[in-house]
Order: sequence, then structure tokens, then C-alpha cells
Amino acid sequence: MNPIIKKNTDYRVFLDSVGVILEKARTEVYYRANQTLVKAYWEIGKIIVEYEQKGKEKAEYGSKLLDKISQDLRLRHGKGFSRSNTYLMRLFFIKYPKIQTASGKLSWSHYCELLNVSDDLARSFYEKQCIDEKWSVRELSRQINSMLFERLALSKDKRKVLALSTGGQSVSSPKDVVKDPYVLEFLGVPPGLDLTEKEFEQKIIDNLQMFLLELGKGFTFVARQYRITLNQQHFYVDLVFYHRILKCFVLIDLKMGKVDHNDIGQMNLYLNYFKKEETSVGDGEPIGIILAAEKNNFFVEYALGGISNQLFVSKYKLYLPSKEELEREIKKLI
Repeated sequence: MNPIIKKNTDYRVFLDSVGVILEKARTEVYYRANQTLVKAYWEIGKIIVEYEQKGKEKAEYGSKLLDKISQDLRLRHGKGFSRSNTYLMRLFFIKYPKIQTASGKLSWSHYCELLNVSDDLARSFYEKQCIDEKWSVRELSRQINSMLFERLALSKDKRKVLALSTGGQSVSSPKDVVKDPYVLEFLGVPPGLDLTEKEFEQKIIDNLQMFLLELGKGFTFVARQYRITLNQQHFYVDLVFYHRILKCFVLIDLKMGKVDHNDIGQMNLYLNYFKKEETSVGDGEPIGIILAAEKNNFFVEYALGGISNQLFVSKYKLYLPSKEELEREIKKLI
């Protein structure tokens, strides 16, 4: 190798090595600072609760005692002691009476979102899932608002709901990657606006990052309008993904109205083609999801009867589901 080239290469390696060290150090500093802040807020919450107990009072949100605590702490220590933040510190200690049960991997902003989840089972799920999938605060907020826990729990029995709350969502079979309904409020479709399937697909592509978040962990985007040619006829799969955990293709077809038997037959054709022509050694069987605005459960049950492929039909919603309705359904389960 030319000595000058070798010298330049060695120098770039040297610079890269310095960069790695600095990045590691900065990450560690942020991690430690975050741990310290979370622990400090927990300790402040603890002494607020202890002060209440001595005075036999409760600093509920909106109480005069909480107002006074917040105002005096803000005067002495700055703007970090707004009434809402002071209330959350108190609630943090109540919900996590042992600081060891709070994760140092999450920021105080994460915990502010989590503490707004009143149900303990749901909060435990979101905390676990947030750590596993490294959700940002914005992503965590979106998953809470879209009622992800409740939507996943609706398809499970009591034992599995409790397991979901403590262990998060595990992905070990095709059924684990399918939701019903999918919530696509991030597309920003105004009420009453009728979209064509092509426009709907484009909306998803324009918001692909959020769509992947809604699909769940393990999905990677492959293609849109994936062409299949059979007997000199061209067919197009709306969206194709690959699932890294299950190691298989996931095909999604979009339907703006009700799903019918032709849609199911067409997806079954796509799955048979992918099994024969696209899967590699080590790949699992492909999964097909028909995403429709409406579906009749009895119709779908009969239409899917006898089909051996992993084929699912799910509804999508363009607006956030009713929290009260979903919570009522979960309470019935547990």
C-alpha cells in the first residue's frame, strides 16, 4: 500500500476511535444524569407524602396544600416545580414506592407520560414496552393515546392480559404481530373525506415511520405495489414488509370499504406465490393482512375456513378509539 494512503487510513481510524470514545462517554453522562434526576424527583415525592401524612392531609391535584408546596418550591428552586410537575413527583413515589422498581433507562419525561396512565396493568405494559423498543417520549405518548395495551389485551384471556402487563408484547407466532383494530390517526384524514385506495396508500408511505410504530417491533419496509406476474397477468401487493423476529414476509392489502371473498382469495394467491417464489432458506411462511375499513366477523370466519395460509383480516380506524369503551371491555376480561 502507498505509504501516504496508509497514513491517511490510519489517521481516519484514529479519528473514528476518538469519536467512539466520546460518544460512549456522552451516552454514559446522559444516562447517569437521567438516573440522578429521576431519583431526585422520587425522593422529593417521598418527602411530600411524608409531610402530608404528618399533617394528616393529602395533596390531591388542585388542593390548596399542593398549590402552596408548588409555589414555595418554585420560588426557592425554579420553574421545575410547577403544580403539575410537583403532583407527578408525589404520584411517582406512590406508584413506585421502591426506587429500584423504576427503570434508569427512562427519562423523567417518559415517567410523566406513564404516570398519566391510571391503570396499573396498562402502565406496567407501557413501561416494559418502552424499554424494550426504545420508544421516544413522543412515541410513548402516541401508543398510550392509541390505547395499544387495551387493543392487544382484547384478544387475550385474563392470564395472558396479566402476562402482557408484566412482560410486554412477545412475538413468537404470526398472531402476535396482528392487531385488530389498527389505529391510523397519524394520517390526519379529516372526517368525511373519502380517499381512494391509492391516496390511502400514499398517506401511509408519507407517514411510514408512524405506520411502522403502529405495526409493532420487528417490521422492516420492503416495497409498495410489489408486482407479481402469473399467466401473463400482473398483480400488485399494496405493501410488503419483512419481519426480523419471525423471519418472514408480511403482505398488506388496503381496502377502503368492506372486505369480501375476492379480497381474501387474492391475498391467498399472493401468499402462495411468495411461499414458492420469494422465500429463502430459513424463512418462515409469509403472513397476509387485509386492512379494511369494515369487516363482518361471521363472513370473515367462513371466508377464511379451509385456508391453510397465515391470513388475517383487520379493521383500521382513522381516529383514536373510545377510551371508555376499551376500558370497559378489558374490565370484563380481568
